[in-house]
Amino acid sequence: MQEQNDGLKISVLASGSTGNCTYVETADHKILIDAGLSGKKIENLMQSIGRDLSDVDSLFVTHEHSDHRKGVGVLARRYGMDVYANQGTWDAMASKVGKIPMEQKNIIAPDSVLSMGDLDVESFTVSHDAAEPQFYAVHSGGKSFVVLTDTGYVSDHVEGVIKNADAYLMECNHDVEMLRMGSYSWPLKQRILSDTGHLSNEDGADVMMDVLGNHTKRIFLGHLSQENNMKSLAHLTVASIMEDHDFGVNHDFKILDTDPEKASGLVTL
Repeated sequence: MQEQNDGLKISVLASGSTGNCTYVETADHKILIDAGLSGKKIENLMQSIGRDLSDVDSLFVTHEHSDHRKGVGVLARRYGMDVYANQGTWDAMASKVGKIPMEQKNIIAPDSVLSMGDLDVESFTVSHDAAEPQFYAVHSGGKSFVVLTDTGYVSDHVEGVIKNADAYLMECNHDVEMLRMGSYSWPLKQRILSDTGHLSNEDGADVMMDVLGNHTKRIFLGHLSQENNMKSLAHLTVASIMEDHDFGVNHDFKILDTDPEKASGLVTL
């Protein structure tokens, strides 16, 4: 039987402090959001979900940090895909991604919507210690998916933009006590805990309680620190907080783990 192409399909190929990459597919488009691993690793992750990088037409970059742009130049040159980022991010990563043909370099401005046939990509600015960080909400066929994994806090404006999506990849970077008691230097701890750092497990839960709606069926917990968090702890913390506030965890929606080395299954929203 031929596979149905209808609907918005997603897979979190990798998420964590060592590398991030998310795959999104519609009937007419196949895109990546970030490429923070080697080209070879991304190729293997794509193969693990039955997809081929040669079919990807566009790559959207959130910011210039290595765990989000490491493979950008390689993928652009090897596969000829269009690369989208805002001007600040292009300027900041220019020396790190190597030469990319001008015709493949595209600007997607902050707080804008790029329409690509059956797929709309909406950018929104976040508070992170990068040149001009922005993340993306993708929309197709009445379905939407939000990627938000590097921000110190989430503004009311951003919450309005991302409200009631069908699925989220939401940052739960650290457990605050693990971070405070851990081996990181005090300046690094301060950076992570700041308004331009990363969301904790509790922060991620708080954001989800503000934005979750009746369309929301999946919450992927993303960008977990390998030093300052654990999958089981992040999952338990978010689920417990939401249950304590009478949200229907495992009834109205599912909370799902992600991995820095293993892709989540390809799902249709």
